[in-house]
Amino acid sequence: MSLTLDTYRLLGRSGLRVSPLALGAATFGTEWGWGAEQAEARKLFDLYVERGGNFIDTASTYTHGSSERLLGEFTRDNRESLVLATKYSTLRRPGDPNSGGTHRKSLFASVESSLRQLNTDYIDLLYLHMWDATTPVEEILRGMDDLVRQGKVLYVAISNAPAWQVSRMQAVADLRGWSPLVALQIEYSLIERAGERDLIPMAREMGLGVAPWSPLAGGVLTGKYSRDDLLAAKGVASGDGTRKSVTIAKGALTERNLAIVEVVKEVATELGRTAAQVGLAWTLQNPNVTAPTIGARTPAQLEDNLGALEVDFTASQLARLDEVSAIELGFPHDMLASDVARTLIHGGLKVETRR
Repeated sequence: MSLTLDTYRLLGRSGLRVSPLALGAATFGTEWGWGAEQAEARKLFDLYVERGGNFIDTASTYTHGSSERLLGEFTRDNRESLVLATKYSTLRRPGDPNSGGTHRKSLFASVESSLRQLNTDYIDLLYLHMWDATTPVEEILRGMDDLVRQGKVLYVAISNAPAWQVSRMQAVADLRGWSPLVALQIEYSLIERAGERDLIPMAREMGLGVAPWSPLAGGVLTGKYSRDDLLAAKGVASGDGTRKSVTIAKGALTERNLAIVEVVKEVATELGRTAAQVGLAWTLQNPNVTAPTIGARTPAQLEDNLGALEVDFTASQLARLDEVSAIELGFPHDMLASDVARTLIHGGLKVETRR
């Protein structure tokens, strides 16, 4: 594979060039109980940009706004050369129902807040962060399109939403002549492959670039957790202010997942790489993935993550990783892929399909 951060990729159905690994800025600031202080965050930013990286991901509420504020300071001298992605819809003020959600009031207020915090006149890529199942899609899309027409946002995207809603939104945008969605953020890793059922195929068909979050499954794929952690998980409070507690609260420590990690470690040893590099490289080799988002807290972690760009798997190694992490695609996918269904559709004919 042997990529570099300045081996840029087009994002979905746009002409926007982005690095193959995005720098996640949710670790910029310590307000959540973990993360990087300002000086350390600056080192992460500088290291990423010096290597040719240009794709930086944040959100209006990451570390209570510190993430955007720090990026606003760090990007003073090179704003034009960077692709800044932020998100809206998570609650910005506790107790204020309209400070969160996907509706127009939340959208415009959140964007204005992000522009101030990022110290910029425009946002390169704006994601709807969390689907709230309450706002008409026409309201969302028209609001996004208005912001694009005003020049405050250049491209729009979506994260954490059902595949059928995303495809519906894309169809509505196309029919109305509104700004199309160009990217989809989903959780995707060797441990979380549910996106392969509908979200990733949908993104391919509808022209959205896939930018996975948590490609290392909250650190589980780095190999730092063991079965001792699994046994002790019940005694760890989900709100004790550590990254480990968040991982446990999400249910990421299971026998299945630790079995996946064992194979990741085996492949890493064979390649002379770290487990984290193998986990990240697995997402990178998927042709449907544009740019996984990495969330390092120290320069050493970031250096290690960037090493994933240089990992080359053998066919056998990829097969082992795929096999240990495989999921059932469920109905109708498994049925349609069966020999019975193929016979009913094609009979004995051989039909070659190409993408």
